[in-house]
Amino acid sequence: MPTAALRAEHPERTETQPTDTKRTETRRTETQSLIDQLNMTMAAGGEDQRRRILERVTDLFAAGARGYSGDQIALFDDVLQELAAEIEVKARARLAQRLAHIGNAPPRLIRLLAFDDEIGVAEPVLRHSQQLSDADLVENAATKGQDHLFAIARRLKLSEPVTDVLIDRGDRRVVHKVVKNKGARFSLAGYGKLTVRARDDRELTQALGRRSDIPRQYFLKLLETASANVRAKLEGADPHSAAAIRDTIDDVATTMQHETRNASQRYATALRDANRRFNASPITEANIHAPARAQEFERTVIALAKLGRLPLDLIERALLDKGQDMILILAKAAGCSWTTARELLVMYVAERDLQPEDFARACDRYDKLTRETARDIIGFYGQRLKLRAPASALSQTP
Repeated sequence: MPTAALRAEHPERTETQPTDTKRTETRRTETQSLIDQLNMTMAAGGEDQRRRILERVTDLFAAGARGYSGDQIALFDDVLQELAAEIEVKARARLAQRLAHIGNAPPRLIRLLAFDDEIGVAEPVLRHSQQLSDADLVENAATKGQDHLFAIARRLKLSEPVTDVLIDRGDRRVVHKVVKNKGARFSLAGYGKLTVRARDDRELTQALGRRSDIPRQYFLKLLETASANVRAKLEGADPHSAAAIRDTIDDVATTMQHETRNASQRYATALRDANRRFNASPITEANIHAPARAQEFERTVIALAKLGRLPLDLIERALLDKGQDMILILAKAAGCSWTTARELLVMYVAERDLQPEDFARACDRYDKLTRETARDIIGFYGQRLKLRAPASALSQTP
């Protein structure tokens, strides 16, 4: 179509209309011109003049923030960064307070304030600003001090990548705060590290136990640690009653193990899915290998129990324990190959941290173990670990 005809059909489209590139160049020119004017004004008036202009420009932005376009916000971003570059800490802190709760605050300025070494400046935006991405928060938590981490731990919502860094680098105050934060979400690896830290921290143990989203395997690890601590204290006070104390605490722990399993939505879902799947087709070793590799505790427990007709409690305790032998016995009793037994050993909930030579020795033991011997050992454990309650899951499969 000829150019003249194109213009006649679309009169709004002209060759003189600025492209996106031209608009960007125009904005940059206007921004630099405004900044140059501001610099001239501030040079004449000093820091007080700079502070007053900063406050006025901030007021102007805050008053109309909801109606500004992207280009206008970018202009404010450029100007406010220039104004905030050389002002005192108190003025920067006031600026951070003003902008922290504004959803579309200038993003580059917000990031600059978040990475300020002065916590009085960084804290408001780290706690409240929605302009900080997960990547910003991860970088901040990975590079700044404990006060910055504590501010991040107080945000209304925290993703798994952010809490992973807080757990890795945070001191006791930071870790306690993030665990008590109902809006924080933790990865399986994060829960594993928290469980380890809780061994010598009763308050952290209690805080973790109160979280409704804690995976059941890590709740059981907390229970195991708490039971061991209580048992050690009671046995120290009354050595002659050690056996009775051990049996009583084991009974309580086992009862809680059953109660948490019965109340676990994740377990109920895994059991329902398993029943539906295995009613349609026979259970095989692959049904154990896949969830073990994916670190899916509940699905692994149920599949192993169903394949080998093995007791749930024994499987759960074996998967949680650092020892290797019971895992090997259970896998052999279920008729699994070494490949699947190895996947069970590396499930990180037990924190086994095995080296190549450990796997070589375990493989050798596994090859020498017969399925009949494995099932005899499990039968012996079932007798030795009789539970008082007749409906105990130790003698039942799902």
